[in-house]
Amino acid sequence: MTSHKTTQTMKPATAAKKLGVYLEATPAEFQEGVVSRTELNALQADPPEWLQELRRNGPHPRPVVAAKLGVSIAGLARGGVTEALTTEQIEALKQEQPEWLRRERATQAEVRKEAVRIKEKKAERGEQAR
Repeated sequence: MTSHKTTQTMKPATAAKKLGVYLEATPAEFQEGVVSRTELNALQADPPEWLQELRRNGPHPRPVVAAKLGVSIAGLARGGVTEALTTEQIEALKQEQPEWLRRERATQAEVRKEAVRIKEKKAERGEQAR
């Protein structure tokens, strides 16, 4: 019996998401092809110049923008940010500190505090159960 090994591939959108880059900013050959698991691993291990540049300067996808600003993706939407932003635009927002950004950062801080409280409470219950 012979085994047939097929190469696992993914759509460019999936690969871009895994690489943390905005698909529309990637080179045309990346957007138009399929990416194998081996190619993805190679891109992660030794990123080409275009990938390094995108990661450094953007435009960045919303999950990256949200993380750099310290807010949730929903918080970005509430703040009216629906497009990819460059590193320069993100830094400008950090400097300006618009009201929506201050509010969303405060919300995120509360969410994190609550998550820690719940985790500690669960750990405490686990200790009591012994």
